[in-house]
Amino acid sequence: MHASIRCTVAPNHRVVRLAAVCLTLAACGGEPKSQAAESANAAATAATPAATTPAPVTPAPAAAPAAAEVAITGKTHEVRMIGDATGYRFDPVNLTIKAGDGVRWTFVSGGPHNVSFWADSIPGGAAAQLNAAMAKQMSPLTGPLMLQPNETYTISFGGAAKGTYRYFCTPHLALGMKGTITVQ
Repeated sequence: MHASIRCTVAPNHRVVRLAAVCLTLAACGGEPKSQAAESANAAATAATPAATTPAPVTPAPAAAPAAAEVAITGKTHEVRMIGDATGYRFDPVNLTIKAGDGVRWTFVSGGPHNVSFWADSIPGGAAAQLNAAMAKQMSPLTGPLMLQPNETYTISFGGAAKGTYRYFCTPHLALGMKGTITVQ
């Protein structure tokens, strides 16, 4: 005699396995079907944990304060983020600014785009200041993804260490979307 067994995943996998074994034995002639069903029901009842009182809910700790906003005390420079038939790029690709200036990246086409700095390609000790100036980070030194044309992301280089800051667009790094900011 052949029987088809159909098991579904339940929260208690042991009950499912036990029921499947009982049904298999019944199909092979081990027990009459009514006894197999009773055995499966008894096993399910025995395996069900007794009702328990839920543990008290502990409030989550307060969220960490947002990164401190660093003021732009100089000029704000514009960098366009472009992806089209000629490639993916920052325009301008190289930018020279003064400490205290800001940089505003604008998504023009071909997104999503973001701004991410290489930790080993910025001046020593600059990571903490740069992280503090980057709102809504995906991870350290990585700004959020911009999904819509005309979205902008601005970083203040107020108090930034002088030197070269190499950066890239995470989704388009393999396509060569990289840039450099030199703080004088």
